[in-house]
Amino acid sequence: MLPIVDKPLIQYAVEEALDAGVTKLIFITGATKRAIADHFDSDSELERALKNSGKDSILEQIQDIVPKGVTCIYIRQGEPLGLGHAVLCARPAVGDEPFYVHLADDLIDGEPPCLTQMAAEYGRHGGSVVAVETVPTEDTSSYGIVAVDADNDNRMTQIVEKPSPDKAPSNLAVVGRYLLDSAIFDKLENIGKGAGGEIQLTDGIAELLKEQPVHAFEFKGDRYDCGSKIGYLKATVAYGLNHSETGDEFRAHLQDLLC
Repeated sequence: MLPIVDKPLIQYAVEEALDAGVTKLIFITGATKRAIADHFDSDSELERALKNSGKDSILEQIQDIVPKGVTCIYIRQGEPLGLGHAVLCARPAVGDEPFYVHLADDLIDGEPPCLTQMAAEYGRHGGSVVAVETVPTEDTSSYGIVAVDADNDNRMTQIVEKPSPDKAPSNLAVVGRYLLDSAIFDKLENIGKGAGGEIQLTDGIAELLKEQPVHAFEFKGDRYDCGSKIGYLKATVAYGLNHSETGDEFRAHLQDLLC
């Protein structure tokens, strides 16, 4: 729910999913977290008040948070047992369809948006698709790291959770976007706990790629790790400079500060 300029990160995530054609949004939240559900809930009293006071532009913004025809489903993750467990919690709502996993703290400014790029990649060759980017070798211990067959549509041959630089198979790091076949659920059911005593999505993908194609996709765009202080600050500056209402004044302010 951290805001970037005038929208929380989760709203950017939803807008990216909608651009990719998603009509069912599944939110996996902590047991005591209500802010996300409250954000996307409708407030008929507020909408009525805005309409009666002639504040049509604000009313339109509120109604566009979740467009008509889009379903929101909220599932509680009773215990913080890892990303793989969070994905597994969505199984009853996802069923047997391919699905996206979107980590909202990885904000990606891409044109078209990252999930839309991944949908096009999936349309080219099928299989699961995982977004990756090149990171400094010394940072591999902070990511899932993949090895790929570059001559076979970057098909993954290996994925390792947070390897040390001397054990990393490459410096291609997984970031917070996945397009996964539903077969991943069976893998997550059976792998047990991995690094940190958690059910790791990386371990589930490692099992999946033994049986079917999983492709690493180097997206076009700028990624901001908003789970870190510096990443959050960089995102705020970048989006503030590009915002139609704030950009010019914000740019002038930054220039004054740097003089």
